[in-house]
Amino acid sequence: MLKKTLLTGLALSMAMVTTAYAADPIKIVYIGKNTGNPYFDSITGGFEDACKSLGCEFEFVAPATAEATSQIPFIEAQIQRGVNVIAIAPNSPDALNQVLDTAKAKGILVLTVNGDLVGNESHRDATILPVDFTKTGPNQVELMGSMIGYKGDIAILSATTEAPDQNTWIAAMNDTLKNDAKYKDMHLVATVYGDDQPEKSTTEMEALLSNYPNLVGVIAPTTVGIAAAAQVIQSRNLAKTVHVTGLGLPSEMRDFIKDGTVSAFQLWSPYNEGWLAAHFAVGVVGGTIKNEVGGTFEVPNLGTITIADKNAMNTQAELTTFTPENIDDFNF
Repeated sequence: MLKKTLLTGLALSMAMVTTAYAADPIKIVYIGKNTGNPYFDSITGGFEDACKSLGCEFEFVAPATAEATSQIPFIEAQIQRGVNVIAIAPNSPDALNQVLDTAKAKGILVLTVNGDLVGNESHRDATILPVDFTKTGPNQVELMGSMIGYKGDIAILSATTEAPDQNTWIAAMNDTLKNDAKYKDMHLVATVYGDDQPEKSTTEMEALLSNYPNLVGVIAPTTVGIAAAAQVIQSRNLAKTVHVTGLGLPSEMRDFIKDGTVSAFQLWSPYNEGWLAAHFAVGVVGGTIKNEVGGTFEVPNLGTITIADKNAMNTQAELTTFTPENIDDFNF
């Protein structure tokens, strides 16, 4: 009788432990490119709101600078911590391969969010991008062309030299300018890098104006860069002669749009990237979503999401163009 009671108690205890373990929330961490970049506040908001509704735990961390290897210690720390999901906006297409492989070997789901390991996709499990990034470069060239009458010297003010997403877009910009006759009179005279730091981006923009007196346009495919470029143009009262566009946050670009410094720029909803990533991660870890190309699943407010080639997912079909007419419709 005593033995039976002990066995019953042991079974009850084991059941309680199993139930408690099963109830442990899924732990998700998002590693941004660098601190002090407000772009990631919106992505983080999507993660946070999704985890409030899904019951997962979320944390955002990032290095101080966006160098190629600066995220490695943060990934190692999260592996040691034992999180279920590492989501990351990679600062390099290949410098993180080994440490991400270590994470995957530990059973951690590895997602790239808002940028991918271009050419090294096997070192992550899936990627969540805002749009099809093959469209971003040509879209930016067309927007700039429409501002300058498809004629004149232009430059690119980018993030870091290693940034995989920006480099993908820049390669497409170069290809579009070279091979599409519509842009034959537009000449790319320089590509410079502000390292996603306001001060350096400002310095690089000022240098472009000094070094290329015939410059009529600057494309900055980075939220830090476009804000810095617009600030320089505004302070010098050059909006009528040098056109700035790129990828920016409505909250940071609103004043520049309203005073005419910038006539149009593009982006997407960063918030939706975090929202989608959290729903996908919880579904995969929980077993309700299969991470298979061609698979579909439903996400509140976004509808049906399809897992495309290389396990890629997009939150919207096309870039959003912000102008004086619609800028007040957006609050991120």
